[in-house]
Amino acid sequence: MQDPVLRIQLNPTIKQDKAWEYLHDNVTTELLFGGGAGGGKSKLGCYWLTVSALQYPESRWLLGRSVLNTLKKSTLLTLFEVFKEFGLRRGNFTYNQQDNTVTIFNGSVIFLYDLAYYPSDPNYDRVGSTEFTGGFVDEANQITQKAKDVIKSRLRFKLTEFGLIPKLLLTCNPAKNYVYQEFYRPYKEGTLPPEKAFVQSLVTDNPYISPSYIDSLRKMKDKTLRERLLHGNWEYDDDPNALFSIDVITDLFTNTVDTSSERYITVDVARFGDDKTVIMVWEGLKVVRIKVFEKLSTVETEVEVRNIAAQERVPMSHVLVDEDGVGGGVVDHLACKGFVGASSPIRDEQGEQNLGYKVNYQNMRSQAYYTLAEYANQHKIAVSTENTEYRQFITEELEQIKAKDADVDGKLKIIGKDEIKEFLGRSTDFADCLAMRMWFELDKTPVPGIRLL
Repeated sequence: MQDPVLRIQLNPTIKQDKAWEYLHDNVTTELLFGGGAGGGKSKLGCYWLTVSALQYPESRWLLGRSVLNTLKKSTLLTLFEVFKEFGLRRGNFTYNQQDNTVTIFNGSVIFLYDLAYYPSDPNYDRVGSTEFTGGFVDEANQITQKAKDVIKSRLRFKLTEFGLIPKLLLTCNPAKNYVYQEFYRPYKEGTLPPEKAFVQSLVTDNPYISPSYIDSLRKMKDKTLRERLLHGNWEYDDDPNALFSIDVITDLFTNTVDTSSERYITVDVARFGDDKTVIMVWEGLKVVRIKVFEKLSTVETEVEVRNIAAQERVPMSHVLVDEDGVGGGVVDHLACKGFVGASSPIRDEQGEQNLGYKVNYQNMRSQAYYTLAEYANQHKIAVSTENTEYRQFITEELEQIKAKDADVDGKLKIIGKDEIKEFLGRSTDFADCLAMRMWFELDKTPVPGIRLL
């Protein structure tokens, strides 16, 4: 390859210029840029990768997106446009479609990665075998938090030699997953840690965009998409499959409900190392106390539940523990009630009589959540807690509870736990604990999988 005559001249937007500062400081290690369509997200990332690859010979850079084929048809084309703009021609770089690499004349390599979640590679080992100098993930809202974290752990190639710190650039449109939790919400609240930065760039911040494109966004009939892509509204959510609207969820924390002398405890037991054990104490249909524990063993869980039940004077017949996985041992030792989400639903004869027809649920978990949604929409349930983190967890988790394939076989279903965890970045520990309370409200006719002790 012959060394080209380069003409690197950037004409960034104001927002791109701000992001460029973060990409070249000695503090920021993760930058989220975008939050709307047409704000110059992909162009910024391709500018940064190209300039960096040219500036640091024999460096390695990751360019990733959820689907490799989509990356090749979109972001990669933008990269080649930047190459052309800088004076790089085919003789100055090599694109290997089989290895998914772009090698520049000075030995620097840009690796193209498919970052979708595959059950056959849950730990993203395909990424973890290579070290990179820096990384750019386009449409990062479409990948999982784990994928992002794995990439971040691999940013260490020749950093000391080049005098750099690890830098990961993420671009996205508004989404209620880890990009919201890690970047947007802390940015909005003024609590974003110094090593992370967020720059919102909308189509109206891009003077180079076609006016017809802006007009097309304004004319979008889908109100949710228009709010997200045109206005960069992170809080707007109007999914028709969602069981809980944001207004109904917000009302949970201010609802006034009748509290009875009957007290209950629901317990979601941690199944994995990063899950939480959540214990909720109820007065009637009002949560009056929430206890959360990290990395609690089953023996320790039993002790905590027993102590709380004694303090709150809750009989074991009013204690319900999720016995999926390790929770089964807790149920056996406490001699309390057991909840099995995959078991058959409980026949709700009174509810069916009121509706005038039989309701089919896929399983107990679906029935519990649909019943919780019914109670929440009727403002019959309340959560009393001043802990803003708990409120946020409950809000984020309930927003992800959505109907699934209701028209396929007539059964009412909700999306699976694994699917929610991949999108949200954690288990729905708080939401599950709320839904379990509905078990006590349903007709307790014994059915397979439901333990009545």
